[in-house]
Amino acid sequence: MHYPEPISKLIDSFMKLPGIGPKTAGRLAFFVLSMKEDTVLDFAKALVDAKRNLRFCSVCGHITDIDPCQICQDQSRDRSMICVVQDPKDVIAMEKMRDYNGLYHVLHGAISPMDGVGPEDINVPSLLTRLQDEEVKELILATNPTIEGEATAMYISRLVKPSGITTTRIAHGLPVGGDLEYADEVTLSKALEGRREL
Repeated sequence: MHYPEPISKLIDSFMKLPGIGPKTAGRLAFFVLSMKEDTVLDFAKALVDAKRNLRFCSVCGHITDIDPCQICQDQSRDRSMICVVQDPKDVIAMEKMRDYNGLYHVLHGAISPMDGVGPEDINVPSLLTRLQDEEVKELILATNPTIEGEATAMYISRLVKPSGITTTRIAHGLPVGGDLEYADEVTLSKALEGRREL
């Protein structure tokens, strides 16, 4: 079935989003057609505004509409700790927890030789510059528990070790409420590694 060109373009545009295949893109396109024009205009404006008005913080690399970002500007935060994460979404996840009051550094990816991503392709050089300039006592490596995330954490820890800054890694293992019988071997191994005295 051939759709009129405006619908085809809309479907193609939705398919450029991650995880959106042809069927979902078609449903979304037809849903947009059923929306009121004001709502569609607001939606389009929100897309354009986000693209035009958001940037990465020049200090930590988090997504922001002001530079430096609100977290970097907040003088009440503990400036002796920097939590290193892979993506801006990780900062948001950490902030929801409300247990961490330090600063962040967003790498925008992880080292992945298979994908041609080296240390120079992610936000590592600016981290090393920050560590020289700021009074950081602890670097918390909170990269994802994947092969790439682990490799990135190991790489950064080796670079930082000579500086004398304490480098820690977030614990990995079983989720609260999880059952041992459903956990995979890697998760169980990490949980055993990260055990602590009660």
